[in-house]
Amino acid sequence: MSAAEGVIGPDPGASEAGKVRAFLRLVVIEHSVFALPFAYTATLTAMFRDSRSVHWWQLFLVTVAMVGMRTFAMAANRIIDREIDARNPRTASRELVTGAVSVRTAWTGAVVALVIFLGAAALLNPLCLALAPLAVIPMVVYPYGKRFTHFPHAILGLAQAIGPIGAWIAVTGAWSWDAVVLGLAVGVWIGGFDLIYACQDVAADRANGVKSTPARFGTANAIRATRVAHLVTVALLVLFGVTTHAGVLYWFGLVVVAVAFVYEHTIVRPHDLSRLNRAFFQVNSFIGIAFFLCALLDLTVRGLGV
Repeated sequence: MSAAEGVIGPDPGASEAGKVRAFLRLVVIEHSVFALPFAYTATLTAMFRDSRSVHWWQLFLVTVAMVGMRTFAMAANRIIDREIDARNPRTASRELVTGAVSVRTAWTGAVVALVIFLGAAALLNPLCLALAPLAVIPMVVYPYGKRFTHFPHAILGLAQAIGPIGAWIAVTGAWSWDAVVLGLAVGVWIGGFDLIYACQDVAADRANGVKSTPARFGTANAIRATRVAHLVTVALLVLFGVTTHAGVLYWFGLVVVAVAFVYEHTIVRPHDLSRLNRAFFQVNSFIGIAFFLCALLDLTVRGLGV
C-alpha cells in the first residue's frame, strides 16, 4: 500500500473522543497563540476608541471566529498537502499520512470549524458576515500556492493579515486603515518566519518539485528576506502605535519585540538550522504574547475599563 492510499481509509476502532484528540493534534490547535494576540490587540484597541470599555461578548465571538477559521485553514492545508507530506521525511508522521486521522474525519472537522467561524461572524455584525467568505479564500489557496509559485509564504501572510482587520470590523462594523496596518504587520511577520520554517524542507521540496522561496533561491537568501520582513514588521508596528496614539507601555512592548527578533536571527543561520524549532515555536510565541500583554497594559493605563 502506498502512503497516499494509506491516508484515505477510515479510523478503524477509534472512539469519537479519540478522533477529536487526533484531529486537534492534526491542526496543532495550540498554535492559535501566534494569531490570537494580535487579533486581541485590534479588538481591544477598537473597543478603547469606541467606548473605552471591554465588550466581553464581542471578545468571545472574536475568539471563536479566530480559532474556527484557523482550525479550518489548518485542516484544509493538511488535507490538500497529504500526498506531499507523505513524501517528506519530516512530515511523514502527520496524522493524515499515518492514518491516525482519516480524510473523512478531517473534512468533517474542517466543515464544523468553518460553520463555527461563519456563525460567529453572523453574530458579530452584517459586515463581518458579508466579508467572511472572502477571508476563506486565501486559507484554501495557500496550500495550493506551493504548486504554482515560489512565494507561497506571501499568500500565508495575506491570510494571516485578515485576522486583526476582521477583529476590528467585528467591534466597529466599519473599515479601518489602522487595522490594515496592524494586519500587514502580522502578515509580514508570519510570512517572514514561515520562510525560516521552510528552510528545513529545501532538500525534500527540490526532490519532490514543491515550490518555496528557500527551495528556489537558497537558504541564505531566504533568511536574508526574513530579516527584511521583520524589519518591515517593526516599522509597521511603529506606524500602528503612532496612528493609535499608543502610550509608553506599548512602546516598551515594541522594544521587547525588536529584541526578540534580533535574538531569533542570531540563533538561526543559513548553515546552522539546529535551533530552528526554538526560533519558530518559542521565540515567535513569546513575541505575540509579550506584544499583546504590553498593548493591553497600555490600553488599561490609558483608561480601558472592564
